[in-house]
Amino acid sequence: MFEVSLELALLLIGAAFAAGFVDAIAGGGGLITVPALLLAGATPIQALSTNKLQAMFGAATSTLSYALAGQVNLRKQALPALIALAFGMAGASLARMIPVDVFRLGLPAILIAIAAFFAFKPGLDDLDRMQRFTPAQLIAFVVPFVAVYDGLIGPGAGSFYMIGFVVLAGYGVLKATAHTKLLNFASNFGGFLIFAASGAPWWIIGLAMAVAQIAGAYLGARLAMRIGSKVIKPLLVITSTALALRLIWQML
Repeated sequence: MFEVSLELALLLIGAAFAAGFVDAIAGGGGLITVPALLLAGATPIQALSTNKLQAMFGAATSTLSYALAGQVNLRKQALPALIALAFGMAGASLARMIPVDVFRLGLPAILIAIAAFFAFKPGLDDLDRMQRFTPAQLIAFVVPFVAVYDGLIGPGAGSFYMIGFVVLAGYGVLKATAHTKLLNFASNFGGFLIFAASGAPWWIIGLAMAVAQIAGAYLGARLAMRIGSKVIKPLLVITSTALALRLIWQML
């Protein structure tokens, strides 16, 4: 049982709306909600688990929005989603056994590299390009690793899925964004199942944040489909850089 002031509750709900909006476009919504939950007095495990509770509603909303607009075929993503679910559960199972800082040591450099890639690589738009990995190879070599990270920590996982689809699968930016959402939902949900079994989430505030996530994700997905890479690329650069700087600051 916990209590938060009205001001903190409104802060968390506002943070969830902003996170849903950003996550639907570029990923990295956890950059907003996890610090907000910690500010409200959650322990790291409570913050991670409550973040997963509210974030999976936003991811589900984004997934349906892109699917209904014809940007992604959910049937073709069923197998990758099941794999992401299983490895998301595995990642969350490690949360109590492995110091999270072990995984964070190299994360800032990776995120800065992602930001630099999308900022400076020419020709990144909504058109498909050369495929380097087959779908089977992408499922085998990319999805499990990102899903474990998503279950264990979470923020930035959408950007990792995204770069896999762009660089390896050859997808255009908008198509890649659409295809990350079901995987992000699946690995997030897998992590949530493990955390929920231990009673870690803040259920009431988490569900209140979920409503705001749905609204933010719906608006974010609509904006991304309307403008495409013109809005997705800048937000990817901003969120990846901001998360990297925050992690560096935490380690100082």
